Amino acid sequence: MDAFYRPYTPKAENPDKRGIAVREVFAFGALSCVKIPLFASSVPAGFPSPADDYVEKKLDFNEYLVKHPAATFCVRVSGSSMTGAGIRSGDILVVDRAVEPSDGRIVVAVLAGELTVKRIMRSRGRICLVSENPEYGPMEVTQDSGFEVWGVVTHVIHHAE
Repeated sequence: MDAFYRPYTPKAENPDKRGIAVREVFAFGALSCVKIPLFASSVPAGFPSPADDYVEKKLDFNEYLVKHPAATFCVRVSGSSMTGAGIRSGDILVVDRAVEPSDGRIVVAVLAGELTVKRIMRSRGRICLVSENPEYGPMEVTQDSGFEVWGVVTHVIHHAE
């Protein structure tokens, strides 16, 4: 087991009062590398010709999405508390434990024994976890909260609608 992995099993498919639940946790490292074409031209509307002349290079998603492989994991979410940040139910979050969980960053954290994804806000020596959906209020972190940041969300992967 990698050092970044915590032996914690969240309740599957059961969003709590914070509006989000973790469904799966994945780790990077043993994944195979598949490189796909990256076109040199941008696509404002339409799709470029797939001719080889336009291929800039091959894109490795591990290289693009993962800066610290030993400290990166993915998690699939359910719930609606972070829709305002572009995080929807079923999305996969790329989470990096090597990134500093600074004010305003979106983090995956344990609070009161449950995993959650929220924006971390620090003000006047206090920490709050804030939803990006007005239906869910902020959660203040206290010394008795059982709070631990697992990592900072660096990318969100979801299907186009």
